[in-house]
Amino acid sequence: MLLNRKISIWYFVNEIKTQMVLICVFAISIGLLDMHPTFKKTSLPLSVPALVGTAVSLLLAFRTAQSYERWWEARTVWGAIVNDSRSLVRQFIQFIPDDLKYEIKEFAGRQIVWTYALGESLRRQEFSPSVQAYLNIHQINAANIPNVLLNKHSETIKQLAAAGAITDIQQVQLNETLARLCDSMGKCERIKNTVFPRSYSLLVHTLIYVFAAILPFGLEDSQLAVEIVMTILIPTLFIAIEKTAIIMQDPFENTPVDTPMTSLAQTIEINILEMIGEKDIPVKPQNDSYYEM
Repeated sequence: MLLNRKISIWYFVNEIKTQMVLICVFAISIGLLDMHPTFKKTSLPLSVPALVGTAVSLLLAFRTAQSYERWWEARTVWGAIVNDSRSLVRQFIQFIPDDLKYEIKEFAGRQIVWTYALGESLRRQEFSPSVQAYLNIHQINAANIPNVLLNKHSETIKQLAAAGAITDIQQVQLNETLARLCDSMGKCERIKNTVFPRSYSLLVHTLIYVFAAILPFGLEDSQLAVEIVMTILIPTLFIAIEKTAIIMQDPFENTPVDTPMTSLAQTIEINILEMIGEKDIPVKPQNDSYYEM
């Protein structure tokens, strides 16, 4: 997630550098051709590029709004994961009898592993050493590791209820919180696996290049430098807006605009360890970059 205090402009420039080069080459070429007598007579009413520019603006506004909605939903879901993780462990601590306190550490540790495993699964990364070590110790191997870990939670709750360690009401409360975590996991998977319509991106991209192609013919030929600058500047701004929407629409792709799942998992880990009374609590690392993951 990008941080307010420091943002790298070069990150965005790097994302659109190829398009910027093409537009610059095109603008300079058109400017030089405009000096030729044959092309001096070629012109369009300014209303034509203005109409296309308006259409591009409307499409980009819709595209950006939809992309931000996906990004914000992902952040909201992970906010719910933070709250429900703390609630689940708090309920477990409250409900478990004193003679079964050893269950709390195992349950809390599994919840911490679940948060890291979910974020790494969504980014399709290899599991971190701590997560992999837990999976090896407990011999867990499945296509959907976070779902298996939630099943382990459910089995523990079922066993405690069968042994009379928790009441039926307490079992229902724990299962309700567990169901919310499962629901949040499903929402993340839906966002990850739902691809933004490629046809819409193609339409916007095509219109931007059509606008860039006809813009020079609607500008005043007597101001060559202004014509070249405007032919470069306006399409570049449109492409930058489109690229921002593209990189924002996928919040689980391990990029600077991602939902900061690793950072949130670290927060959950620290909170849970404090709740179960652990003394050796890791310190959340300070991030000196312009974004956090």
